Amino acid sequence: MKKSIVLICSVVLLQSCIVSTAAKAVKGVAKVGYKAVKGTVNGVSWAVSKASGKIDEDRIDGTWKILGAYKGSFEEFTNDQNPDTSFSSDCSGGFDQIVFKSKRSKFKPVHCSSEDEEWQKYSFEFGKNPLTKEKENYIEFNSSNYISVIDVNSKTMVLEGILMPKLSFSGTKLYLLEKVK
Repeated sequence: MKKSIVLICSVVLLQSCIVSTAAKAVKGVAKVGYKAVKGTVNGVSWAVSKASGKIDEDRIDGTWKILGAYKGSFEEFTNDQNPDTSFSSDCSGGFDQIVFKSKRSKFKPVHCSSEDEEWQKYSFEFGKNPLTKEKENYIEFNSSNYISVIDVNSKTMVLEGILMPKLSFSGTKLYLLEKVK
């Protein structure tokens, strides 16, 4: 009799632990999903979530077209219910772009696709960003300038920092980029 009571109590306890853990997991997934999906810009999703861990530097390699710019930081973006991504290019014969050559650790800062810029050396790091004081992926150039790499996939990249000085005066810090080639 005592064995059966102990057995029943342990089954009930184990089942409640499993249900509790499953509920927490579902709640966590729903929270992440809500913060990640925000809308579209020119047909490209603003599905932004911060990368959890080191990003392979080769993923940033290529030419990236700037599609959207958010006036605020990544943290403000995740808390905004309706982020405004107003961005229009000043380029008359092309589009604003940034080019990375990860094998040589060089990039061309943002410029119109019809213009040519000078290559700059950079260092891709994963660690405590001196600017934000957070552990993240970031690009350091000119020994004191930092751009946070929020996330990169095969089609889009999200960067935070002073990518375009002409927009930084208005508080723009977050940029959505689409891979051109």
